[in-house]
Amino acid sequence: MSTVRHRAACGLALLLLLLGMAVHAQTPATAEPPLDPVAEQIRDRIEQWRARHSEAVAGAELDLAVVNFYEQNRFAPAWTQQGNLDQLLAALREVAGDGLDPQDYALDELQRRRGVLSDPQATAQQRAQFDLLATDACLAALLDLYRGKVDPATLDTHWNFDPRQLDRARGLQAVRDALARGAISGLFERARPQDPQYGQLREALVKLREVAAQGGWPVLAGGATLKPGVSDPRVPLLRQRLRLAGYPVGDATGDRFDAALEAALVQYQREQYLAADGHLGKATLAALNVPVAARIGQLRVNLERARWLLHQLQGRFVVVDIAGYQVIYYNDGKPVWRARVQVGKPYRSTPVFKSAITYITLNPTWTVPPTILKNDILPKLRRNPGYLAANRIRVLDGQGRELSPGSVNWASPRGVVLRQDAGPGNSLGRLAIRFPNDYSVYMHDTPHQELFANEQRLFSSGCIRVERPRELAELLLDDPVAWNRAAIDRAIDTLKTQTVMLRQPVTLLLAYWTVDLHDGGRASFRPDVYRRDGNLLAALDRPRRSPWLAPAAAALTR
Repeated sequence: MSTVRHRAACGLALLLLLLGMAVHAQTPATAEPPLDPVAEQIRDRIEQWRARHSEAVAGAELDLAVVNFYEQNRFAPAWTQQGNLDQLLAALREVAGDGLDPQDYALDELQRRRGVLSDPQATAQQRAQFDLLATDACLAALLDLYRGKVDPATLDTHWNFDPRQLDRARGLQAVRDALARGAISGLFERARPQDPQYGQLREALVKLREVAAQGGWPVLAGGATLKPGVSDPRVPLLRQRLRLAGYPVGDATGDRFDAALEAALVQYQREQYLAADGHLGKATLAALNVPVAARIGQLRVNLERARWLLHQLQGRFVVVDIAGYQVIYYNDGKPVWRARVQVGKPYRSTPVFKSAITYITLNPTWTVPPTILKNDILPKLRRNPGYLAANRIRVLDGQGRELSPGSVNWASPRGVVLRQDAGPGNSLGRLAIRFPNDYSVYMHDTPHQELFANEQRLFSSGCIRVERPRELAELLLDDPVAWNRAAIDRAIDTLKTQTVMLRQPVTLLLAYWTVDLHDGGRASFRPDVYRRDGNLLAALDRPRRSPWLAPAAAALTR
């Protein structure tokens, strides 16, 4: 009986299934509602773009984001609410405070044509073109705030920092959500780097632009060096100049160079990497007379670098601040140790890159790099045949066998390697900190400790000479039992070369900043010793024109 019932049930189920299929086959699919005229115009422009491009085309990332934005919403116009548009225009104006140009995002065009939202006679084409332009402006500005306008790899072919991660789908959804909630302003705030340093750079830019709007700071005349205690007509201008830059100069108003002005000038010189003698000499005069417009450009450049790099500053890592001549160790994202460094000469500049510190060499030997051999050591050796012995440098062949220096033709040496013995006087000092890179550079101790007293420390051939490197080694090894400071000292005292691996690699960032931030919101400016600011500023100032404006600009001219 159960078998009969089961078969009957199965037959009924099969019949119902067949009937359902038949009904389904006879019922036409529900048609999607037709697009409104504005959406039709947007779709036409999107299809034109698709016909000309592929998703892999170079430089089309932003255009493709605009395309995806509309395709995912059936080409519906996005900017139909006046409140959202008002917030967008205000946000685009505010990117000037980030060192960006609002005109890169068609601000004037959008302001002139915003009437299409309320004009009953505006055509569907005009509304579509306006909507595309607004979306492009919004996405472009957000992207530039999020990770920078300029691609750093176009300025440095060896650039290897990770860009700030961006999930396109989530980003576009965030824009749609912000439009639905009327929260465009908050979207722009979240796109900016959230590190406090970024906000401080923006505040410094506001202050400098206020100075510029008031006519800039005074130009100080040349002449004899101005020293404390003297009276001179230039003193009131010097006091005004330092006050405008945020330095405490006291309440005096006369032309006497008093103690308060001297203290302010010393502070300025120290922060400007000048000889801090409290005298107004040629170098200090030249720095003070740099126009405020140039300093504004310097701030804008460093805001762009901040958009490239600040997201990297997380957890445990080391930063070599090249233009600031310092190394900083961070733990939990906070600076806990710093020291002075010596970096590469301008013609052998220390490169900018990201790596990871993996091991430390105690009592390192030094293998002379080919460039230093050719340009530095061979000229000395030709003048003084005893140079190698005096500096404990051995001559090796390609297989590592030691050669007699007298057997080598030093006028044209071939296939030889010079290696300096470990110990006192070694060019790497007593400790080297190693990390993989394409430049053969590393951080190390140095026998030239006296050079750390200089304000500008451009002395190496590209490597980073570290003051107090044993302290840094102890932090990196992070092993208070086996590798505390006493253990490091004992191992070095043996004079034996030893490699010590880190338990965990530590991220290393070699960065180039030409602005310092100080308490009270004051910014000071470092010399651009490698002349990198100019190229970045030129790239930052290169105008951008929306691709959604160019083909149909005439349609927007109402």
